[in-house]
Amino acid sequence: MDVMVVYHSKTGHSRKLATHVAGALGTRAVDIRDWPGASQQTLVFLVSGVYGGKTVPEVLAFARGLQGSPIKVALMTSSASGREEQKGLREALRAAGIRLAEERFTCPGGFLLFRLGRPNQADCEAAAAFATRLSLGQST
Repeated sequence: MDVMVVYHSKTGHSRKLATHVAGALGTRAVDIRDWPGASQQTLVFLVSGVYGGKTVPEVLAFARGLQGSPIKVALMTSSASGREEQKGLREALRAAGIRLAEERFTCPGGFLLFRLGRPNQADCEAAAAFATRLSLGQST
């Protein structure tokens, strides 16, 4: 199974995580605006943030546009609250017929004066370890 890393980032946090994950997987991180599509079985790590407790419309539109794609998506999230609140994104992906990895990765993201410096190096390394484990089929 091929592996891709795609992201959407308003603050740079998701891009930072995606770049680190892509490096660990030997691929490159691609902004969702530059999504080349997938014509075969591919595990896609979708890295995005939660803003105000919600997934941004650009990411939801991306998810809806995946209709019929032969991919499996693993969600990776940075959030100032430290909680993963991607329910709307998971619903959009399922409605598009996209298989989802059972496990998700979440790490804190910084916002204003809260959690400055997050995601940090340890967060990036944890994200890379998560992605590596999933890509090797060691989890669902």
